[in-house]
Amino acid sequence: MEERYFKRDISWLSFNYRVLLEADDASLPLYERINFISIYSSNLEEFYKIRVADHKAVAAGVTQNDEESVQSAMALVEDINDEVNRQLEERIRIYEQGILPELRRQHIIFYQSPHVEPFHREFLRRFFREEIFPYLSPVPVSKDKVVSFLRDNRLYLAVRLYPKHESEYQRHPEYFVMKLPYSKVPRFIELPREGKNFYLMFIEDIIKANLDVIFPGYEVDSCYCIKISRDADILIDDNANTNQIIEQVKTKVKKRKIGAVCRFVYDRTMPQDFLNFLVDAYQIDRNELVPGDKHLNMEDLRHLPNPNQMLRPLRKPQPMKLTCLDERESIFSYVERRDLLLCYPYHSFEHFIHFLYEAVHDPTVREMMVTQYRVAENSAVIHTLIAAAQNGKKGTVFVELKARFDEENNLATAEMMKAAGIQVIFSIPKLKVHAKVALVLRRDANGHKLPGYAYISTGNFNEKTATLYADCGLFTCNPVLVNDLHNLFRTLRGKQNPVFHRLLVARFNLIPELNKLIDREIQLARSGKEGRIILKMNALQDPTMIERLYEASQAGVQIDLIVRGICCLIPGREFSRNIRVTRIVDTFLEHARIWYFGGGGRPKLFLGSPDWMRRNLYRRIEAVTPVLDRTLQRQLIDMLHIQLADRRKACWVDDRLCNVWKSPSPQQEQVRAQYAFYDYLKEQNDHLPSCPF
Repeated sequence: MEERYFKRDISWLSFNYRVLLEADDASLPLYERINFISIYSSNLEEFYKIRVADHKAVAAGVTQNDEESVQSAMALVEDINDEVNRQLEERIRIYEQGILPELRRQHIIFYQSPHVEPFHREFLRRFFREEIFPYLSPVPVSKDKVVSFLRDNRLYLAVRLYPKHESEYQRHPEYFVMKLPYSKVPRFIELPREGKNFYLMFIEDIIKANLDVIFPGYEVDSCYCIKISRDADILIDDNANTNQIIEQVKTKVKKRKIGAVCRFVYDRTMPQDFLNFLVDAYQIDRNELVPGDKHLNMEDLRHLPNPNQMLRPLRKPQPMKLTCLDERESIFSYVERRDLLLCYPYHSFEHFIHFLYEAVHDPTVREMMVTQYRVAENSAVIHTLIAAAQNGKKGTVFVELKARFDEENNLATAEMMKAAGIQVIFSIPKLKVHAKVALVLRRDANGHKLPGYAYISTGNFNEKTATLYADCGLFTCNPVLVNDLHNLFRTLRGKQNPVFHRLLVARFNLIPELNKLIDREIQLARSGKEGRIILKMNALQDPTMIERLYEASQAGVQIDLIVRGICCLIPGREFSRNIRVTRIVDTFLEHARIWYFGGGGRPKLFLGSPDWMRRNLYRRIEAVTPVLDRTLQRQLIDMLHIQLADRRKACWVDDRLCNVWKSPSPQQEQVRAQYAFYDYLKEQNDHLPSCPF
């Protein structure tokens, strides 16, 4: 039987490999390339802690999964490790044959071993004794007793040595581990400059060069880097009530650092007998072994110093402020007349903060409602909501405690808001609330309703990620959408059987409406007219929706998918001959979800929070808004076309999950979508209608 879906996790690895390929792009600034190695490594670390840890738990019989058997889980983990090992070879090639020589050409010598030039030896000895040695605590390792606990994602040096006083025939090896003193000394050390050259070195290589100081009376045999990755997933009892969820999150977050081992990474040049000793001493399951390079935790490269000031960083597009709003201060007044679309990070997130500030000070505003999934630490959004409460406004914030890796921050900000008098609604049992929405309700002095303001976004209310993630948000005063959004917040409070007229909400009307939209395109194609679908999202995994797209393709509908990450749909087969999959990886992380259904010349455009993953469509509360303003529809259509025309950072995903570059023909312009769209928005900014008073 012909395979109809890519495996989710193998597809994700294909995406992460595409991230790695950015480090191989010689047209990028050098430190931007280095940063992509960091991103690739960080992505992989989280992948093992969550996805691989889950599969291993199934394979070991610890947990059960309706979608996966013990045998299939074991086979998948093996496939994952094979692919990761293949990618490691590429990562090493890019780093050693691309990055390091280019650093050297830029007069930055990055030592990759304990061996340094003679003119640095005295400095290293002194620096080690004064800055590093006081913080080292070698711990003996033995098979006969419980050894030290290896902390999650911390680097350790494993050392094998022999006592000097024993004869060669009598001596037995002794083993020690040392945790690198991360909190005391930087990972990368700048050494004294020599002539035109700057010098950098890993802290572990400095330690290796001074092992004789740490272990006097011993002959050092060898020293290698090791690390542990631990299961970081937090399983919450689906039947727990709100208070129980809070207590479970508080307890389980603390235990994340001592979770089960899901990966033991080691320098792959380590001799087998040395590795065997560590595996036995730490009781590591051999299925957890993942060979690595001599320098691990390469996500730290984002902190690599740049001592050569002649090496300029990447010039990124800077967030612009809309002239139509700068000329008049009131966003409220503008949105009362027409909808407003913001595209981050090209537009400034300050406009959304300003929208909240207006709500704080407008005497007609009676209530503000916001969902919180991931907010920045010391968030301006949260501080503004607190200011609104202190100014007498009623505030309601839904806080999703189950937002992975943001649990502690969400708890802390929730406590701050509760203390300020804001009504905080916590996680709903068996559901995650992933919608990114805000609502402002108003009444005049006599209590009569005034137009309210709805904001529906593809991204979180996070001013930090708004400079890194490419997202869209829509402001509207459309009374139907405002009322629908109010209904959504009532639903979060516990209202049953809500009715939504235009807002599409997962688990209520989203799937039926998507089916109607796809059916419309199928009917057009079958009647000889143009059926057209363009879907932009982060991930496509749900088999039911994939089958609908296959059905549309077989009916003749032309379908373009712009999917950054996971894509389980297989393009280019007989059942998907009219489907093309584009992947874009560039300066900003593509995060927007934009859906276009051509409708035979009567297009419908949507934006919102969900990907087409099973979890988003069936196990979360997600919100999608239609874009009704013709001018804003045109902007989104143009964005999609610019992205499909990208020939610099876009690739096809083929039927073997390969990233195939979109090579431009001589007649085609080499479009780089993110930068082209920024220029497009700058031009649009000059022609946007100003605030109509």
